[in-house]
Amino acid sequence: IGFVATLALFGGIQLNAQAFSGHNSNAPVSFDAGAIDVEDRQNRVVLAGNVVVTQAGLTVRSQRMLVNYADEDSLSISRITASGGVNVQRGNERASGDVAVYDLQRSLITMAGNVTLSRGGDNLRGGRLTIDRNSGRASVDGQAATQGESSDGRVRGTFSVAGSDEN
Repeated sequence: IGFVATLALFGGIQLNAQAFSGHNSNAPVSFDAGAIDVEDRQNRVVLAGNVVVTQAGLTVRSQRMLVNYADEDSLSISRITASGGVNVQRGNERASGDVAVYDLQRSLITMAGNVTLSRGGDNLRGGRLTIDRNSGRASVDGQAATQGESSDGRVRGTFSVAGSDEN
């Protein structure tokens, strides 16, 4: 699946998404879902009902996942859209949001709506996370990208300081 991320630095917190960047996107993919529908004429697969997808130590959970593909000479996934409580985890790295879209053709990952990134005790919250795998640039902004969500347009977070006794 390859919901991989790149290293970003924000006010001392590493959105270590770097742990995701070393992810082996060629490893076998396992999935578990309440239902799977293959819509061959539309070139898409719909997984629904507590979807869990794992690959090389990376786990993605959501209520629904839509996989768009091209089927010319060989099967090629073009876009993956996860919705409904999306959680991505690898080790102690976690990202969550309402919706996540991985555009494989553009190597662009967007997570939107109530986005939270965490690593150990460090965390960052915003409206939208964008990761460009080509440039290695990751950004979080306060703009809510899901319908009906209100946002004050701010990004907030906490990070721990080495040698600090407080959590």
